[in-house]
Amino acid sequence: MSTRLSGGGRLIDTSKQIAFQFNQKYLKGYQGDTLASALLANDQMLMGRSFKYHRPRSVVASGAEEPNALVNLGKGASFEPNQRATTQELFDGLFATSQNHWPSLEFDVGAINTHLSRFLPAGFYYKMFIHPRPLWKYVYEPFIRQSAGLGQAPKERDEDTYEHFNVNVDVLIVGGGIAGLSSALAAGRSGARVLLVEQTPHWGGRAVVDAPEIEGQCAEGWVNATLTELEGMENVSLRTRCMGAGVYDHGYALAYERLCDHGAQDGPRHRLWRIRAKQIVTATGAIERPLSFAGNDIPGVLLAAAIRDYVVNYGVSIGDRTVVVTNNDDAYRTAITLKKAGLDIPAIVDARAPADSPLVQEAKALGIRVLNDTGVAKVKGGKRVSGVALCKQAGEGAVTEEIACDCVAMSGGWSPVVHLWSHCGGKLTWDAGQAMFRPDPDQPPTDGNGEGFVTCAGMANGHLFTAEAVADGFAAGRQAARIAGHTKKAGDCPIGHDAEEAPLSPVWLMPQGAKYELRAKAWLDFQNDVKVSDVQLAAQEGFESVEHAKRYTTLGMATDQGKLSNINGLAILSKALNNEIPNVGTTTFRPPYTPISMSSIAGVAKGDLFQPIRKTPMSDWHNANGADNEPVGAWRRPYAYLRNGESVHDAVNREVVNARTNIGLLDASTLGKLIVSGPDAGKFLDMMYTNLMSSLPVGKCRYGLMCTENGFLSDDGVVARIDDQTWLCHTTTGGAERIHAWMEDWLQCEWWDWQVYVANVTEQFAQVAVVGPKARLLLEKLGGMDVSKETLPFMQWADGTLGDFKARVYRISFSGELSYEIAVLASQGRAFWDALLAAGEEFGIMPYGTEALHIMRAEKGFIMIGDETDGTIIPQDLNLNWALSKKKDDYLGKRAHERSHMADPNRWKLVGLETVDGSVLPDGAYAIADGKNENDQTNTQGRVTSTYYSPTLKKGIAMGLVHKGPDRIGEVLDFTNIGGEPVRAKIVDPVFYDKEGDKQNV
Repeated sequence: MSTRLSGGGRLIDTSKQIAFQFNQKYLKGYQGDTLASALLANDQMLMGRSFKYHRPRSVVASGAEEPNALVNLGKGASFEPNQRATTQELFDGLFATSQNHWPSLEFDVGAINTHLSRFLPAGFYYKMFIHPRPLWKYVYEPFIRQSAGLGQAPKERDEDTYEHFNVNVDVLIVGGGIAGLSSALAAGRSGARVLLVEQTPHWGGRAVVDAPEIEGQCAEGWVNATLTELEGMENVSLRTRCMGAGVYDHGYALAYERLCDHGAQDGPRHRLWRIRAKQIVTATGAIERPLSFAGNDIPGVLLAAAIRDYVVNYGVSIGDRTVVVTNNDDAYRTAITLKKAGLDIPAIVDARAPADSPLVQEAKALGIRVLNDTGVAKVKGGKRVSGVALCKQAGEGAVTEEIACDCVAMSGGWSPVVHLWSHCGGKLTWDAGQAMFRPDPDQPPTDGNGEGFVTCAGMANGHLFTAEAVADGFAAGRQAARIAGHTKKAGDCPIGHDAEEAPLSPVWLMPQGAKYELRAKAWLDFQNDVKVSDVQLAAQEGFESVEHAKRYTTLGMATDQGKLSNINGLAILSKALNNEIPNVGTTTFRPPYTPISMSSIAGVAKGDLFQPIRKTPMSDWHNANGADNEPVGAWRRPYAYLRNGESVHDAVNREVVNARTNIGLLDASTLGKLIVSGPDAGKFLDMMYTNLMSSLPVGKCRYGLMCTENGFLSDDGVVARIDDQTWLCHTTTGGAERIHAWMEDWLQCEWWDWQVYVANVTEQFAQVAVVGPKARLLLEKLGGMDVSKETLPFMQWADGTLGDFKARVYRISFSGELSYEIAVLASQGRAFWDALLAAGEEFGIMPYGTEALHIMRAEKGFIMIGDETDGTIIPQDLNLNWALSKKKDDYLGKRAHERSHMADPNRWKLVGLETVDGSVLPDGAYAIADGKNENDQTNTQGRVTSTYYSPTLKKGIAMGLVHKGPDRIGEVLDFTNIGGEPVRAKIVDPVFYDKEGDKQNV
């Protein structure tokens, strides 16, 4: 049975007892325990069930690589599924339940699947759930949905808080073992700004468990002395419980810090570090591999190093009698540790030929029996180990001896944790001597300039011995600091000492010629129930690519991302294909290294802050003066300004009439403003816009259209030429971020060698439209610059001073009236607005909202992106052929416009619409055509895109797309009217007001 040893462990405080619950059972542990160690100390060996066959599962590891011991934590708002018992620190009141079983952990009806395993081999779902097709909806799909997943999704809102930290450092070091500490020591002494993160609560990694000698003292002593020196350096920051989650382009990395998961109550629960580093050192250690033999998933079979961890760190024995199974010397350390703790070691089963290394000698000196050239035929037991049957490793599994035991410690060698190295393109090389993939120093991850910015150190770099690990870490830290620009002397490298070890012998299956009935019970992926026979079947069925075999078998697709299974599965696949391991390749490592909470990704962006409301500098004035706001993207814009007793309709009409007769004031700050600059900016804008922008003279403006690659209208706006290399592009209110991203996408992915810089300055400037026949009088009253027609004609701009404000004035109009759009610094936006209101009082100035804006633009026949467009509209549909340049060879969408269905004369085109009775057409109404289509629905020949009551014209007006519309001016069509008779409307010119543009050009 598993129990607590009398000697205690190095990490626990036996004076501080902690009460917790597991499956409604009240249990006790100590401060410093993990949930896994506390459960094992209470002889709670069974902790969960596997996904596919619902086989009994217990811990197999002691860290983040654990695939089995996943539990539900907490209740209600604090409920969280799929948490690893091996990394969850124990705290008072912890509440945990096991998952993936029914009705109970001990008795799970799903376990019947293990008896049906011969009918549920790898890929069975691809074959089974196809025929007969009628069963899909009512049998297959409900069954799959019921079976999917392990833990339950939380049902209540998460009430904890989360945050993001942004930090810039010279050197980021991931991993707080002896290599990481040595690396931080060198980089810190060199003067570099260093951030060292460690995913566990403790420093030192495996070294403090195995106690090698460093600098003439035990590893734990050296670790403590090193921490003291690092904590005294102002340029070094240390974070525990902080996992290096991912490495991305240009020195960007994410780290995931768990602040309150160990019972702390104050502050945010998790913190996501967003790090920019000049150099990154990954000292992430190595993971011990399991061995594949029949029954290697039975509770009580653990990794040898994990058993050592539980004994040394937590004072927990997994069993009274432990058989050690290995192909390397490191597992002898476990046997020696257990023996010295007073536990029985019936045998060390070593697949290698006899060796005489110091560890082997020490084990034999302690009276431990060593069986060489031997393997495990099968492990006996059900819900826990009861014994092992041994065989010759070179045979097929004929049992030579049976040994009673309650624990099996297995060790198949070590795999460097190369995930972070691989996240950003670092390549691997196969080390045949140590049977591992290790980083290829000749193919590192590179930044945008082709320079390497990630270095692996210590065990993560394939150095499994203490002397090599600390030396490699120190060298990596010193080199990273030097590349980051710090050249102070780092001092002498720490010196470590190891006992000599005999070479590892690659063993991927026990015994090497195992019969099918043994291979069908030898597990590779413990969580997803993938067996050796499954991978061999995938190879037999033609899945020769490791990526295809992974998806066919689900090998490595569990929540541990194959940390324990991938290398063994790869070796089995290569053997089945009669190929070498490096030729078969590896699967793709993707961030995060271990799962991180969705809430930490969101940070504070939840609830009211999920999508923060964007406000202009004048928003407070709008809200204090009757604004009836509407959402426009993330902005809130005044739809209209209501006065006492006034309806929205009346307010809109008042605002339109005033803008047409006096002065209207519009807050246009929400319009997107993108600065595009650089030697190739003109060439770039010629590709982005359908019309020519490179020829635009400095000081002038031009209306432009943007299309997608497929030719559909995406955005529009006025572009102003600022200087020889700079343009300012206005976008729609909701389009600034989208168009900025669109531009960057093309610059970074297609035209990466063009010298162009794009900056989104939307919120750096407030912009006000001063509209109406008296607009010039108002600006002349403010004084400071000449805004006359002769000096500042239509579609030009000028910098100057208006009153006390530095401003950029554009002579552009979206209303058809004399209009100036004036940009000032955002910090002066409110003051400028107030100054305009005060100066314009004598001219009848009045603000207007978005609905008045829309009505006035419709009266002028101006299109609105999102109204006249829906993702299927091209410029030709809107009679905007004039905006398609004939002077340039290409632009985004040009070739799409040449497709036959785009140039089809039968497309619906933009027209104006007036109801016969002067009423307002229903928004989105369809024009009815003769006959019905094949679905027995009424045929249509057009639709309404925008419809308003025009107070200027005192009747309803609309814009719409109609089949061959411009050729049918004067025709009367019937439009659908839900709940009423069709509405009759005549096709007219889309320009209803001031067709010649006299008013805007005055």
